[in-house]
Amino acid sequence: MTARILIVDDLAASVKVLAAKLTSEYYDVITAHDGPTALETLGRELPDLILLDVMMPGMDGFEVCRRVKKTPRTAHIPVVMVTALNDMRDRVSGLQAGADDFLTKPLNDTMLFARVRSLVRMKRTFDQWSLHQQTSRDLGFNVDQDLSDFNSRGARIVVVDTSEIQSGNIKDVLERDGHAVTVLNSYGEAAGNIAEDLPDVVVVSMDFEGDEPLRLASRLRSQEPTRQVPILLIGDAEDETNLIKGLELGVNDCVVRPVDEQEIVARVRTQVRRKRYQEMLQSSFQQHLALALTDGLTGLHNRRYLESHLDGIVKRAGDGGHGLSLLLIDLDHFKRVNDTYGHAAGDEVLRTVARRMLRNVRGFDTAARFGGEEFVVAMPDTPLDIAYSVADRIRTKVAEEPVALPDGRQISVTLSAGVAVSSNPGESVADLIERADKALYMAKHDGRDRVVRADPPAGRQTETADD
Repeated sequence: MTARILIVDDLAASVKVLAAKLTSEYYDVITAHDGPTALETLGRELPDLILLDVMMPGMDGFEVCRRVKKTPRTAHIPVVMVTALNDMRDRVSGLQAGADDFLTKPLNDTMLFARVRSLVRMKRTFDQWSLHQQTSRDLGFNVDQDLSDFNSRGARIVVVDTSEIQSGNIKDVLERDGHAVTVLNSYGEAAGNIAEDLPDVVVVSMDFEGDEPLRLASRLRSQEPTRQVPILLIGDAEDETNLIKGLELGVNDCVVRPVDEQEIVARVRTQVRRKRYQEMLQSSFQQHLALALTDGLTGLHNRRYLESHLDGIVKRAGDGGHGLSLLLIDLDHFKRVNDTYGHAAGDEVLRTVARRMLRNVRGFDTAARFGGEEFVVAMPDTPLDIAYSVADRIRTKVAEEPVALPDGRQISVTLSAGVAVSSNPGESVADLIERADKALYMAKHDGRDRVVRADPPAGRQTETADD
């Protein structure tokens, strides 16, 4: 996995050594020798990871980290703070400033590379959701929230530890920070309970005989319900090999004992904040996509969705010889409804016709409002005679039952439809719609309240039932 990494350190020798190590692992490295230069570089470049020295003259690493995390454009870039000091207060200060990890010089290369790979994977995930966020903006939706807007209080935490004393201590610390904590003292029961409750963070102790914690982490990552739940491993110095294995399995973070209370709180807060931000991005994108591709009045798909969807099913029909039938439906004399009864009545007619259409097509057919009082139904794997029967059934259902208006009055409406089938590899979506439109024109010309079949595409004869 390659990535672009920004190294920020005022000591040229440290930069050179660290850059050489990362370059040997095929990372693309850029450098800065002080805080202001680092921030200026971030204005031009967007690296995948920042390795940031703490002790620098002028603007120290803590201030640089705070500014990175408060800037929406860079807030999701992982920051690893690196220092020669092994003071717990520095570690906590770095994490509270927004750092994603804190490493002490001299760096353990194996742990460094494991951390880098883990954080780059996380960054790539956020990059994908950032693209979705941009898509929402392009669709006209306001998306202003960023990672710094999310708090981390009131989370649901599960602690898995065979030691009741250790798990009890962690529980007390996290509950004082306002979280709801559940303790599980059996690794065997943990996976099922976690999948059922779906907490915000899982804290797993490495105290064990065997590989149960890693098996638990692997199982959580392999199951769909728990795949995105953050996992934090806690172990001793001698557990380093397995902690690294955990990072390779997809564990989000790990910490080596002795663990300061403020450090565990800060690390859990970071994981909760990330999770909530990602859930917001996912939820808002799905909502925006649904709104962008759905007609707000009728609840049917809109024309934008239909045209995109038709490209795929027309190609499939042509490549595989599967018939695709298209119904183009238009309400008769709809302008009279609006002029006589008002636009609220016209809206109710459109909603009612849409509901009746949906009741008379299959679940895998695509019904859409094409514009104004026009509707389209795309019916994959459907010959022309069956599609004609469906269109005529919809026509009959609409004509037979009056539409109840909001003011209590009832009016009768009718519709006309053109039906076309495509199974020609050379036919485009536009060609198919054009042939259905010509058939619809014929239905209107011949007196309305009727369905007309389109001629099959040139070069292919399609068997149909009698009108």
